[in-house]
Amino acid sequence: MSRQIRLILCVTLGLLLVFSTGTIGAAQSENVRVGLLTGVAGLGDKSFNDLAFDGAKRAESELGITLKVIEPPDLASTEELLRQLAKVGNDLVIGVGFDMQEPMARVAQEFPKTGFAIVDAVVDNPNVASLVFKEHEGSFLVGALAAMMTDTQKVGAIPAMDIPFLNRFTKAYEQGALYVDPSVEVYVQPIGSDFSAFNDPAKAQEIALSMYSKGVDVIYHAAGGAGQGLFNAAKQVGKYAIGCNSDQDYMAEGLVLSSMMKRVDEAVFDTIRRMTDGSFKGGVVTYGLSNNGIGLTPMTYTRDIIGDDNISSLDQIRKDIISGKIVVIDAADE
Repeated sequence: MSRQIRLILCVTLGLLLVFSTGTIGAAQSENVRVGLLTGVAGLGDKSFNDLAFDGAKRAESELGITLKVIEPPDLASTEELLRQLAKVGNDLVIGVGFDMQEPMARVAQEFPKTGFAIVDAVVDNPNVASLVFKEHEGSFLVGALAAMMTDTQKVGAIPAMDIPFLNRFTKAYEQGALYVDPSVEVYVQPIGSDFSAFNDPAKAQEIALSMYSKGVDVIYHAAGGAGQGLFNAAKQVGKYAIGCNSDQDYMAEGLVLSSMMKRVDEAVFDTIRRMTDGSFKGGVVTYGLSNNGIGLTPMTYTRDIIGDDNISSLDQIRKDIISGKIVVIDAADE
């Protein structure tokens, strides 16, 4: 009898060890479970939320994961939704947006055996992968492009808000424009003062039309789904725009000169892949021009308009940024 009891105890202890000592990312089941919490603008923003979703859906197709996607109704709900995604047993929980930084830091501490990833913010927890991008490098490039293409020496930028994270877009855009032409004037006007600004295309359109009426003839947005308003304005008056995050050139063919590509899709896919193959770990993962995490679109509709000389100049500027010859301002560090 005692031998049977010892055998049962040994088997039980062995099972406990199997389920309690696995490292993050080594839960190597055939079907890793991933929870994705979009930013408050939700899917359909044709920007970073859609890109994150694309990367996760690609992982679902190619890696055989089970994917759960939630769109939060507001910022206040994100902490509990992150918590619920961890509670139901997802191996990896991904939050899209810098506004989830504090909620994720709290939730990740509560679930130390769960892997977490956050887009656009740094959370200093050992089980959190922080996926950050050098948006300022790409913004410098499109600022240079704007200066090459303006006829009025007036260019504009429309961020969602006046905050350090988005200032890194606009400040670098201004720097890039002035690098090409120091006489260029750069107009910057935020849409609003809270996160609803990312989903306010009507206000973005109003601002863009006002800028265009003052002689601005190229405008860059850093406003998520609200960027649609810029493209509507560009089509209304026949002037140039520049997209952000995803390839938005098709949204006003021939008028969107290019888009600053931020490969959130690749970052999300790569993070999920690392969870499935056991190599996931916490820490900062940076994407920039040097590793193709940031870049410009192929300019499918505008290459002839922009011209080979300007495209060649942009490529040289890109190389000079990568080499360090050009040091781009990062307003978030100021």
